[in-house]
Amino acid sequence: MKQNQLGRDGFPVSVIGFGGWALGGQWGQQNDSDSVAALERAIESGINFIDTAPGYGDGRSETVIADMLVQLPPSIRQTIHVATKTPPSSGPWPPTPYCRWQDRYSAAYVRSDVEQRLKNLKTDCIDLLQLHSWTRAWNDDPQPLLVLQKLREEGKIRKIGICTPEQDQNCVVQLMRDGLVDVVQVIFNLFEQEPAAQLLPVAAETGTGVIVRVSLDEGALTGKYAADHEFPADDFRSSYFAGDRMVRTAARVDQIAADLKEFQLDEDYTLADAAIKFSQSHAAVSTVIVGMRNPEQVDKNVATAGLPDFAPEVLQRLRRHQWLRGVWYGGK
Repeated sequence: MKQNQLGRDGFPVSVIGFGGWALGGQWGQQNDSDSVAALERAIESGINFIDTAPGYGDGRSETVIADMLVQLPPSIRQTIHVATKTPPSSGPWPPTPYCRWQDRYSAAYVRSDVEQRLKNLKTDCIDLLQLHSWTRAWNDDPQPLLVLQKLREEGKIRKIGICTPEQDQNCVVQLMRDGLVDVVQVIFNLFEQEPAAQLLPVAAETGTGVIVRVSLDEGALTGKYAADHEFPADDFRSSYFAGDRMVRTAARVDQIAADLKEFQLDEDYTLADAAIKFSQSHAAVSTVIVGMRNPEQVDKNVATAGLPDFAPEVLQRLRRHQWLRGVWYGGK
C-alpha cells in the first residue's frame, strides 16, 4: 500500500489507517477475537498505522491492539506505528472557552495519563500522542503542549498531536503556525469540508501531518443505512443520528450516489470508496483512518487504496455536497 510521510520529519504511514474505536465496544457488541483478526488482516494488507484512545472502551481498544502487536516478529512490529490520545480531565466535552488548562490538562495529569498509555500499549515510547480535544482559549498559553514537548525530550513520545474539537476545528491553525504540533487529526469528508478553507492549506505550508477521521460520517456515507434505520442503544450512533438526522442524511447520500452514476463511476466505486477517496483528495492529507471491525471490512477498505483518484471534474461535483449542518455531537 502507498505510504506518506506523517508531516515534516515524520514516520511513513499507509494512506489508509486502522481506526480502533469500534474495538472498544461502543459501536455495538465487539468480540476481541474479531478485533485481533481485523488487525492481523490489516497488517498483512499493508496498513501500518493504528489509531486508538483510552476512551475507546476504557482502555480496551489499546490493550487489544497491544496484545496483538507483541505477538508480531520484531522485524514487522517495528514498522507499525500506533497513535493514542490523552483526554482532558473531568469536565465539559469539548472544553469550553471558560475552562482553564490547569484544570483539564495540568502537567501532573498529562504525565500520569501518558504513563497509563505506555502501560496499556506495552511500550516505552508512544509513536504519536494526541490531546483528544482542545479549545482556542488556550492558544496563547499552550502549556499542555509544552509538557508534551518535555515528554518527547524524555523519550516517552515521538510526535505531538491534537484531535480537533468538532465545534472549532480551526483552533489548531495558530498552533501549527507556532510550530507546537507535529500532527493534527481532523474531520474532512463529503459533508464536512471546512478544513479545505484554511486548516489543510496551513498544514501543507507548515509541514504538519494530517490524519483524517470520520471519512464515512460514522457509517452514513457507506450507503448501508436507509432513512428509517435505527441503531441499537449500545451503539453511540443511536444518539449521533437521533431524531430526523438519519432521514436527512440518507437523502443527501442518495444525491451522492446519483452523481457517481452520472459520471458512470457507480460500478467502480462504492459509496464508501467514494467517501474515502474524497477524504484523501487534499494533498495535505497523510492518512485516512477508517474503523474496521473484522477482516471483511479491512479487505473493502484496503481495496479503496488501489482505486484511481477522481478526475478534477468529478471532484468538483462532489464538493457541492458540503453540508453546513452544525455539530451533531453537540446535540443540535
